[in-house]
Amino acid sequence: MKPFADLLDRLVLTPSRNGKLKLMADFFAAVPDPERGHALAAITGDLDIASVKPAMLRALMAERMDEVLFGYSYDYVGDLAETIALVWPERAQDAGRHAERAARPGAASSRGALPEPTLDEIVTRLNAATRQQGPKLVEAWLDRLDASGRYALLKLVTGAMRIGVSSRLAKQALADFGQKDIAEIEELWHGLTPPYGDLFAWLEDRADKPISAAAAPFRPVMLSQPLEEPDYGRIDPETYAAEWKWDGIRVQASAERGVRRLYSRTGDDISGAFPDLLDFMTYDGVLDGELLVARATPKGGKPEVDTASDCADDIVVGTFSDLQQRLNRKTVSAAVLKTYPVFLRAYDLLQDGTEDLRALPFAQRRERLSAFVTKLEPTRFDISPFVSFETFQDLERLRAEPPHPVIEGLMLKRWDSPYVPGRPKGPWFKWKQDPHLIDAVLMYAQRGHGKRSSFYSDYTFGVWTGPEDAPELVPVGKAYFGFTDEELKQLDKYIRDNTVERFGPVRSVRAEPDHGLVIEVAFEGLARSSRHKSGVAMRFPRVSRLRWDKPAFEADRLETLQAMLPE
Repeated sequence: MKPFADLLDRLVLTPSRNGKLKLMADFFAAVPDPERGHALAAITGDLDIASVKPAMLRALMAERMDEVLFGYSYDYVGDLAETIALVWPERAQDAGRHAERAARPGAASSRGALPEPTLDEIVTRLNAATRQQGPKLVEAWLDRLDASGRYALLKLVTGAMRIGVSSRLAKQALADFGQKDIAEIEELWHGLTPPYGDLFAWLEDRADKPISAAAAPFRPVMLSQPLEEPDYGRIDPETYAAEWKWDGIRVQASAERGVRRLYSRTGDDISGAFPDLLDFMTYDGVLDGELLVARATPKGGKPEVDTASDCADDIVVGTFSDLQQRLNRKTVSAAVLKTYPVFLRAYDLLQDGTEDLRALPFAQRRERLSAFVTKLEPTRFDISPFVSFETFQDLERLRAEPPHPVIEGLMLKRWDSPYVPGRPKGPWFKWKQDPHLIDAVLMYAQRGHGKRSSFYSDYTFGVWTGPEDAPELVPVGKAYFGFTDEELKQLDKYIRDNTVERFGPVRSVRAEPDHGLVIEVAFEGLARSSRHKSGVAMRFPRVSRLRWDKPAFEADRLETLQAMLPE
């Protein structure tokens, strides 16, 4: 257990992405099976301990500590596992053993105490335990562990790591450790199970690459580069196709041999949040597209279709506010499903039946996509149509006046481009609409006033600057409106759960490339400012929407704002 506890401590205290990658790669190299496999599952969120729930841990604390005092402590710390780890009352003999172990690392206790449990022992026993037995096991282990070990144990059983490591970053660490391509690991991932013995054997060249028998696996997504002025001359209709950049959630809808899964662009399985789309994934294949909320029909709550339209995108898209109702939910009520039905606006076809189409040119994949979608439920699937243009000036006019408010710009794709993982330079460009919308990362939060005095409602946000391999956040503005009361509650909980430092009424929030909350910020203008470290000042900034779905490393850079400054 101690190697895992030490890893968590170091990951929490290491802000650098490269530093975190090295810590995990070194851990995988030093720790044997199955310990490292259980640790990996815990970090990626693939370890489900059913015998212990947060409410049971609160009940344990009620037996050891005054409930009111614990409540104050929890409010101050903001994290259940950390609070319990810090305040868990140690018996005198336990405190003595911990002091002796700290003074003589690796030495056995002279008092005949039980040794610390291993990670494998904890996972194995908890998986076999009932909900009556689970809390008793945790209580016994808490008495045997020091504060660091208690913290690791509680993070393990609650499943809420919050250590600044995404599932994808852990997979990148595996790729670094085994000197493999991360795309290979991502395609295997959903067919693997903890503690990943066959995966580690392959990474260490002790066995062949595992063969994934899982149906409907994730395929690593292809991403675009921002279109910049030097690239304008490359864009012509013979070389590039243009289509609208819809502002929903980029997803991959995979269905195979009766298995249906919906993945985010980072490979997270989000199927449970969108059952109304899964019900209609009656095909064998893989679609890449944008998940959007449709305007509901007056009766029945189905997506409304414009029957007078002969366009490929004939499902009527709802508003930004409608989309917010479906984000950041693990389960969805029948009322929400009826009022805010979702559909998929398809961009690409990656697999048709058992045929992998990713190596084909984009033009051919789109032809196959058009034929594929005609066989699907028309109220749940349509196609993002091409935008006709003859000159680059045509695109400038179209971008300035899109036909729908849920369009944020244009996508430009080479007709001859295969579908390749990552963000290659040249095949695909994104050209966001002007002006004045950026994606920033929440950095600080302050308590509000009046009816908001008990909520953290004033937010400071920043963008990335510095080298690509060691980026830093620099504050660029503050906002305290633009969100609903329900979003305020979600933000307040996020801030309490992710606080790293306190400065009076202000909290510093965890904000790292692989861990942070992205906020889409709208503003009326930008000016140069010598008073701000960033050198820019925003006019009337406000929260446009919360990007729970967007990784922090995809937020904008300072150069993006500098390019908006008037000459």
